Amino acid sequence: MEKLNGEERSATMNLINDACENWGFFEIVHHGISTELLDTVEKMTKGHYKKCMEERFKEMVASKGLEAVQSEIEDLDWESTFYLRHLPESNISEIPDLEDEYRKVMKEFAKEIEKLAENILDILCENLGLEKGYLKKAFYGSKGPTFGTKVSNYPPCPKPDLIKGLRAHTDAGGVILLFQDDKVSGLQLLKDGEWIDVPPMHHSIVINLGDQLEVITNGRYKSVMHRVIAQTDGTRMSIASFYNPGSDAVIYPAPELVNKAEEKNNIYPKFVFEDYMKLYAQVKFQAKEPRFEAFKTAMEDTIRVDPIATV
Repeated sequence: MEKLNGEERSATMNLINDACENWGFFEIVHHGISTELLDTVEKMTKGHYKKCMEERFKEMVASKGLEAVQSEIEDLDWESTFYLRHLPESNISEIPDLEDEYRKVMKEFAKEIEKLAENILDILCENLGLEKGYLKKAFYGSKGPTFGTKVSNYPPCPKPDLIKGLRAHTDAGGVILLFQDDKVSGLQLLKDGEWIDVPPMHHSIVINLGDQLEVITNGRYKSVMHRVIAQTDGTRMSIASFYNPGSDAVIYPAPELVNKAEEKNNIYPKFVFEDYMKLYAQVKFQAKEPRFEAFKTAMEDTIRVDPIATV
């Protein structure tokens, strides 16, 4: 990211654009978040898992008999997780078992990630030819963006061929910033029909694009299917922060990115983000295209209704 401030800015912007258009994922270093803070977050997250969550996970595995499964499990993920909400209102003080120092560190981490997310959105605006701040404004709604962090650990799994760490899906939201374990791998993305590893890299942040950015960019940038393969050795840490639209934000393709021929036959619908999330919660592990179609159909139905008619 430091190359954006020098002679290599243009080449770096092109690299990011290529990643967004063709991969939906990229990995950044020298992003402005101090390595000391990242090291502290990692140490405290792993310590919290050991102290407060590991035993509970083992009890869940035992109660469901997961160590002895003989066929593929399709309704469960091999992960231990909790969720921190930062915006519009924080719930960090309500999460049980967190030590005060860990809460403080995660608040600081969230502030840094939020700044980085907004920086990334402006980089995307520049590459797309949109005015600076367009994406942040599109996400804003009446109370600002929704922003939260999913803290996950993927413990060693005896049957990774039968139980996924996290089943394949695209992310519903805007831009996702992932601080992942730099020793234990497992994250994969789908590219041209093949699963490709997203390699762990020390102090890097993995960026991936959600469904909302696909809609706003009118498909120029796409959200990509990804999954986590559980490993037989080592516990993988994953701290994924989701910078998403506000619940009442209205999402639709940026007019500058829609050409005249497409206007009458839009591939992407217009919808309220909260409505999209309700549908996504039911079909997260299915293809995204039917989700877009469902909202297109709903829009067409709305247009056909006589505005004076009452039910």
